[in-house]
Amino acid sequence: MTSNVATALEMRLLGITGLKITTVGFGAWAVGGGDWSHGWGHQDDEASITAIRHAVERGVNWIDTATVYGLGHSEEVVGRAVRDIPASERPYVFTKGGQVANPARPYDEPQRNLRPESIRREVEASLRRLGLERIDLYQFHWPDEIGTPIEESWGEMLRLVDEGKVRAAGVSNFDVSLLERTEAVRHVDSLQPPFSLIHRDSGADVIPWAAAHSTGVIVYSPMQSGILTDTFSTGRLATMADNDWRRRSVDFLEPSLSRNLALRDALRPVAERNGTSVSAVAVAWTLAWPGVTGAIVGARDPAQVDGWIEAARLQFSAEDLAEIVGALGRIGAGSGLMEPAAVSPMCARLGAGTQA
Repeated sequence: MTSNVATALEMRLLGITGLKITTVGFGAWAVGGGDWSHGWGHQDDEASITAIRHAVERGVNWIDTATVYGLGHSEEVVGRAVRDIPASERPYVFTKGGQVANPARPYDEPQRNLRPESIRREVEASLRRLGLERIDLYQFHWPDEIGTPIEESWGEMLRLVDEGKVRAAGVSNFDVSLLERTEAVRHVDSLQPPFSLIHRDSGADVIPWAAAHSTGVIVYSPMQSGILTDTFSTGRLATMADNDWRRRSVDFLEPSLSRNLALRDALRPVAERNGTSVSAVAVAWTLAWPGVTGAIVGARDPAQVDGWIEAARLQFSAEDLAEIVGALGRIGAGSGLMEPAAVSPMCARLGAGTQA
């Protein structure tokens, strides 16, 4: 049901940061546009701004973006969207850095660069584009690939926190060994791993590590970039822009695509039984996993927000969860644990982050 009125969404504490976030947050990857290596095709900035504000009106209290999304364009759009929201209603803004693109060759893969001086330049640029004095959560987007010791990179993050430019410090796409090295320098406030019904591997290692270390977890791509939504189809794939990165993603190519769509279809009875959408079921499954604080969910118009926001209220029954696990086993889509190793069967919301 569509509403323009803010409604109460479940909230959880993000680790020990003191940030209380809604279990769903607005993901601004797609709104960066299509003119870079992992773009989603052309986007209407005004529609994106409307979608962000609609999500906030419906109760979402955080936005996740990154410097590399549209080579700064996503941050600019987010900055425009939040600028006129009253301070008492303004959402937290999270962003990420460490992927440095060449503006002269935007379709080349960005360099994964966590040199301290590079990170500082990126933070300063993000603050300008976002129109903020402080970033609520700043995250290293990917591990460094040019030989920078993480201890040096994380030391610079600590200085940025001490200077008040960053409130909380996190990482994305780090494995356990790198998390251990980072934690030894300064507590990792938040982890952002990929996690969905299709890509479940993080549930076996980094999410349990985060739970054991009081690190918040905000997962990305819970709808697997659109596959686990009500309306996605092979016909939709055929109409995607040539510069939409999904055209070359293995998840959108055969034989994976057919299995992924079969899994999506297997979620329909669960959605119907709960009076909600397949999108909401897919997102809520990640939120029910022990250790997960919240999920980053993308949208480019208000209708897409309305399609997944009920995930923040959805409570699965044991029957629902058993049906989902059964579908995973029967269809064989994706990889990783089908349910937490320590909890069988998985109970709705059991241990899913610190709640408040």
